Amino acid sequence: MKQSQHPQNIYSQAAVDAFFKLNPQSAVQNPVMLLVWLGTILALILTIFPNLFGEIPSQNPRLFNGLVTFILLVTIYAGNLGEAMAKAKGQAQGRKLRSLKSQTIAKKLAVDGTFTEVSSTTLQKGDTVYVVAGDIIPADGEVILGVGSVDESVITGESAPILKESGSEVASSVTAGTRIISDELIICVTANPGQGFIDRMIALMEGEESRKVPNEMALQALLAVIALIFLFVVVTLPAFAFYLQLPISAAILVALLVSLMPTTIASLLNTISIAGIDRIAKSNVIANSRDAEICTDVNTLVIDKTGTITLGNRLAEKFIPINDHSESEVAAVAIAASVFDDTPEGKSIIRLADELGAKIDFDPYASEAIYFSTSTRMSGTNLPNGSQVRKGALAAIQKFIGSPSQKFSPEIDVACERIALVGGTPLVVCLNQEIYGVIHLKDIVKPGIRDRFYQLQRLGIYTIMVTGDNKTTAGVISREAGIDDFIAEATPEDKITVIRQQQAGGKLVAMTGEGNNDALALAQANIGLAMNTGTQAAKSAANMVDLDSDPTKLIDIVAIGKQLLMTRGVLTTFSITNDIAKYFAILPILFTTLNLGIFNIMQLSSTNSAVLSVLIYNAIAIFAFIPLALRGIKFRPIGANQVFPFHLLIYGLGGAIIPFVAIKLIDMAVTAIGLA
Repeated sequence: MKQSQHPQNIYSQAAVDAFFKLNPQSAVQNPVMLLVWLGTILALILTIFPNLFGEIPSQNPRLFNGLVTFILLVTIYAGNLGEAMAKAKGQAQGRKLRSLKSQTIAKKLAVDGTFTEVSSTTLQKGDTVYVVAGDIIPADGEVILGVGSVDESVITGESAPILKESGSEVASSVTAGTRIISDELIICVTANPGQGFIDRMIALMEGEESRKVPNEMALQALLAVIALIFLFVVVTLPAFAFYLQLPISAAILVALLVSLMPTTIASLLNTISIAGIDRIAKSNVIANSRDAEICTDVNTLVIDKTGTITLGNRLAEKFIPINDHSESEVAAVAIAASVFDDTPEGKSIIRLADELGAKIDFDPYASEAIYFSTSTRMSGTNLPNGSQVRKGALAAIQKFIGSPSQKFSPEIDVACERIALVGGTPLVVCLNQEIYGVIHLKDIVKPGIRDRFYQLQRLGIYTIMVTGDNKTTAGVISREAGIDDFIAEATPEDKITVIRQQQAGGKLVAMTGEGNNDALALAQANIGLAMNTGTQAAKSAANMVDLDSDPTKLIDIVAIGKQLLMTRGVLTTFSITNDIAKYFAILPILFTTLNLGIFNIMQLSSTNSAVLSVLIYNAIAIFAFIPLALRGIKFRPIGANQVFPFHLLIYGLGGAIIPFVAIKLIDMAVTAIGLA
């Protein structure tokens, strides 16, 4: 993989790209900048034919019109430069990922077990590939055989390898471009060429999926209306000037229009959005600015427990015998019930039973596998001798045993309660109609997650944990993690029901998850945030993927979304107050013969000098705000009623005062040089 492009090279390339964007076609979707372009073309024509609209008394009209044309081009270039700089970093990262894809060779398996080496770009969904230590995984897929460690640092930036194995819902998903560093895997491809995870990353980083959000479109419409108002004002000025016998050249009218329009914010709108996508990518989330801004209005977060709040690798901790059975008897029934269970959970039960000396004393090939389902909530084996062994939730086992008159020992409730009280998950094991004991599955709440949920609460986001665990376990985990509410013993359909109920109440709902059973809920939510450790189904259903697999990453997305809104807000405030200040700077000197000199408080040298000074200041202001547009306003988790007055004071007052000082200084320099 290539090294990152040096920042100096990135900015040099941005400067060149901004120059090549100097064409009217690039401004068609931006009404304000389109008017600037039309004015530039008109100023250029007037430079060549200064008397096109009649002779206007002036010392050197061709020089003045040429200077206006040049400054307008610099103004357009300034806006292009900001956008080019914002795109440059993403494009550099996109090129790195694209080169990684093009260099990948895949070992495609045939039906007879042999393989041929092919380009990864030829792989189709459903193909099977073989990878060994040192190979780059050629396509997104699911591990169907084997166990191996995978280095995902190219995607997540995290150097620690991730164990991938078949049969695990959240540890079998692999991503193209990552590298296997131990053992070997057989992978079933789950994405066609151009539709994989890295393809989505490239599209976002290179701006291919950049879409305007409602707030941005509304702001652009507002700016267009303001521009049309000023256009109407400027168009009517010649009539007033003719009536008052005041000569005003067409070049001055063009300069006046550009100076009074909100060009600062209009030229930097795309820069702000593209830079927002870059900040999202830096937070290790695959999303776009539209998703980030929607997140700013999220009211409710529905979250899965296993793998999101907890680490997700539930392992057998101990066997608890009941009904006068021994631990070895529980182990024997547990291993029989888990012989077909390929999940890490099932494998850990077999390992623990094996440590206690339990063996499989029947022919697995003559047995029937009973796989886990969300409806039965249990799994097991039908033995050759007709016996049935099962393991699952207490309620599921009670239903399996059946008879209402069946007496259940209080021991079972006590054992399950004790496991649940320490945040574990109890699995009951039975042979036919008799319960032998309980398996204690232990999971761990992710470190630091309580503080993260507290931050969500400060942002006004209500959190609901939905889990298939019993109420006691769910209650313990929710309290430990600092979650507002929980729903226990839930099915995938319950998750969708909860989301729909919240949406029916007018709430904007975000959902985080990683398993196949979360896919429908992720699709139903207004914002679906899938964990990178999750399945391909979950990642495909979600509109955002967190590469760090942090369920509270929503905090960062909300912060970035608010940054986008605030950055647009402060630049709009500055731009509008700035235009008002320029209005009072330039208009009085245009009508000096009407004894309006008293309003020429800046004492500008001449009409031409005033026009050039305002235009130069206008261009400088855009250049000056490029860094702010790129980095965004610093987000602070305080109320809007506190943020708005502060920004209004700083940027509103600044926009009203700075032009008077800057334009006067530029006017003095322009006069001293002799340009006007």
